[in-house]
Amino acid sequence: MRPLTILCATAALLLAPAAHASEPDSAPAKPTDAPTHPWYRPRHLILQTGGGIGMIAAGAGYAYLNNKVETDILLGYVPKRFAGSTLSLASAKLMYSPFTVRLAEQWQLKPLTVGGYFSYTHGTLNDEERGQYTADYYWFSTDTRYGPLAGSRVSYLRPARNGAAPKAVSLFYELGSNDLYLHSYLTNTQGLSFGQILTLAIGVKADF
Repeated sequence: MRPLTILCATAALLLAPAAHASEPDSAPAKPTDAPTHPWYRPRHLILQTGGGIGMIAAGAGYAYLNNKVETDILLGYVPKRFAGSTLSLASAKLMYSPFTVRLAEQWQLKPLTVGGYFSYTHGTLNDEERGQYTADYYWFSTDTRYGPLAGSRVSYLRPARNGAAPKAVSLFYELGSNDLYLHSYLTNTQGLSFGQILTLAIGVKADF
């Protein structure tokens, strides 16, 4: 099954009445007798494809400052037939959403999210063969990447249950780049277009 098909199916299941999906920016305050969660418990789950962190990646994250700031930790995977070797990636993202627009009673839009990411890739070709290349053969790291991200998100707010605040299920996209792509572009603007150094991620995020 293709990654985009998996994401669509996951979104459909999460939007169903039986799904469990952190509180939106405009959500009403929880009643005083509502259960509280430990600080270390993640606030949402994520599934995405693309974005330079795996053909498919999944993880969890936390929300702060009235859900304007989020940190996510993800594990990604790329099959051998697409990369020459099987790749596993560990990534961290920090995202900021300055404002939220209410579209309808149960729908809201975050028109702009900005931030950055860092990723480490295990399994790249020759990454474990010591002494094959001199220390300065590659001037850049073959395992780690970091760069900027920008995107948008639309969320469905599930009705509150048992007096708790509503949860959200969101579909999002992110455009990004990384240190190597940006260096290649800035030192060769005649040979590369800006669009060639961009990555695209599409995913679903579910609060719980």
